[in-house]
Amino acid sequence: MHPYRTHSCAALRAEDAGATARLSGWVHSKRDHGGLLFIDLRDHAGITQIVIPSGSSVMEAAEAVRVESVVTVTGEVVLRDGATRNPNLPTGDIEVRAKEFAVQSAAAVLPFQVAGQEHYPEDLRLKYRYLDLRRDKVRRNMMLRAQVIASLRRRMVEQGFTEFQTPILTASSPEGARDFLVPARMHPGKFYALPQAPQQFKQLAMVAGLDRYFQIAPCFRDEAARADRSPGEFYQLDFEMAFATQEEVFATLEPVMEGVFREFGGGREVSAAPFVRIPYAEAMAVYGSDKPDLRNPLKISDVTEAFAGSGFGLFSKIAADGGEIRAIPAPGAGDRPRGFFDKLNNWARENGAGGLGYIVFEADGGKGPIAKNLEAERVEAIREKTGLKAGDAVFFAAGKGDDVAKFSGLVRTRIATELDLIEKDAFRFCWIVDFPMYELNEETKQIDFSHNPFSMPQGGLEALNTQDPLKIKAYQYDIVCNGIELSSGAIRNHLPEVMIRAFEIAGYPESEVEARFGGMLNAFRYGAPPHGGSAPGVDRMVMLLADEPNIREVILFPLNQQGEDLMMGAPAPVESARLKELSLALDLPKPKPTAKTEPTNAG
Repeated sequence: MHPYRTHSCAALRAEDAGATARLSGWVHSKRDHGGLLFIDLRDHAGITQIVIPSGSSVMEAAEAVRVESVVTVTGEVVLRDGATRNPNLPTGDIEVRAKEFAVQSAAAVLPFQVAGQEHYPEDLRLKYRYLDLRRDKVRRNMMLRAQVIASLRRRMVEQGFTEFQTPILTASSPEGARDFLVPARMHPGKFYALPQAPQQFKQLAMVAGLDRYFQIAPCFRDEAARADRSPGEFYQLDFEMAFATQEEVFATLEPVMEGVFREFGGGREVSAAPFVRIPYAEAMAVYGSDKPDLRNPLKISDVTEAFAGSGFGLFSKIAADGGEIRAIPAPGAGDRPRGFFDKLNNWARENGAGGLGYIVFEADGGKGPIAKNLEAERVEAIREKTGLKAGDAVFFAAGKGDDVAKFSGLVRTRIATELDLIEKDAFRFCWIVDFPMYELNEETKQIDFSHNPFSMPQGGLEALNTQDPLKIKAYQYDIVCNGIELSSGAIRNHLPEVMIRAFEIAGYPESEVEARFGGMLNAFRYGAPPHGGSAPGVDRMVMLLADEPNIREVILFPLNQQGEDLMMGAPAPVESARLKELSLALDLPKPKPTAKTEPTNAG
């Protein structure tokens, strides 16, 4: 017999009754039933109940062992009585009557319980992540992640892609976030950068003629955490294909996404390919976001014309100053109490707006503060524009540019949530296309790349030379699911003269482009195929499939919100000898002075 186990803790069934089995695992829980001791023994596969009768030679050892100790149990598989069978466990028809009981590793007192569904502080869970990973929900998330990655690999290989690994130590690249830098000991004063993405390398693979590349790629970005973004590192399904149009990239990724989400979505609805394409300008106008949640049925309308020169002075002035008034429909909200509207008004103020104006539509016209000061025909024009009827309401966002667009998007989401309009149990995909090539940096007033700097501008070199840069669109696209951006991608700029001009517009002289991207530029001078690709985030995919609101719940050993590894103690100071070896000296910020308090004469 094997020294540790003949079966996993999920393997034994009624037909095994009478056999001798040996199991190893963790003591999940213990229950003393007046002379009978029951132990739930857990391993990677599941749980088996162990029973130790009164008077058993192993009773003393079993009673003494703490939960989460690792033990090996040998005994007879017996059928449970009908009343004691557990239909919720695959092994619920049997139990193992222990004859031998060996403690392989005794557990200390636990910082938190593994069994049960209690909630514990995240920092405590991350400090003892190896214990947290023993908990059923967290473990299931990790297994789901592994299965999703295996499925992604299989689906890409089936489409003729080959997995290659790209370097981790590389050069800095303007990907939109800060690099993690690694000092080069043998080259004092110089640094490697951890890749924000394998962007240049996968393009060079296309130049090399490898045609269809993919990898489950680690990426590193020194940026703040948020619910759908892990600080430090993340993984993506990175792929690139030669001689491909934008539509061919879409046709490659869509069956992968649809297939994975159907495979692991637990029966939830999934958008069928081809996914809807939404131009960036339309997304901002109709949804107030470049990552719209299509489970939300509400659509925003531009009603600036209805307020221009009207009796409602505030919106009339905004319209006259070149601003925009957006209407967000609220079907069925007309019968809501006044408190509903006051609550939304207060919410708007908390989010930096002056308030949230509205009109309630009744059979005899519009009601509410705005309707009182707006001509009846203008109220009717708004009702027609938004497609509403008596019993509905409409809210308004007013302002200029991206500010009003983004705020109207927040209002759209909030109203749909309050009215319970968001579709349940569904994954709704879309592509956002036709991104602007450039944007104006509000701080520097300089032109910056708005997306991936290596994208091909629509219209090529002619567009770069003849058009207003802020009006040039690029062959860039994002794939979005339920309001979460899963991936950015683009048809790449594979022509050196186009790339040099594109970077010149963004303020990079040719000499700097040659210095920073000379490897790729030189490669393009030796014949580069048109190519494009994308890179959907694995962490975000699993987060959606697991229905987790926080991305750290689907990462094996995540950093906390401050970018710290509480378990391993990283980042950590380095001894001075090591810094000297790397030709580094520290210039740390001075600690902020603490406020002094005056002594008091208490008596």
